[in-house]
Amino acid sequence: MDQNMLMNILVVIPIVLMFVFMTISQKKKSKKEQELRNSVKVGDEIITIGGIVGTVISVSVADESFVIESQNVKFKIKKWSIASVRKGE
Repeated sequence: MDQNMLMNILVVIPIVLMFVFMTISQKKKSKKEQELRNSVKVGDEIITIGGIVGTVISVSVADESFVIESQNVKFKIKKWSIASVRKGE
């Protein structure tokens, strides 16, 4: 085997492994976020990616949205905009 070919293989293998591990971790993160968003129920307190904190007062499955209330103001938000959830009573 040529020494240049061996050197190329030794450079490519770590790059391929890094790509594989990054892809796997990104898929796990996406799945975890999706499960979090799917678990939101009425009464849960959420924080949106825009920083709005509110309580879920209704869930719409048809258009994948929620109505939240924050300081007596109601907002309709999309499911993808949820950053974190704190389960209600």
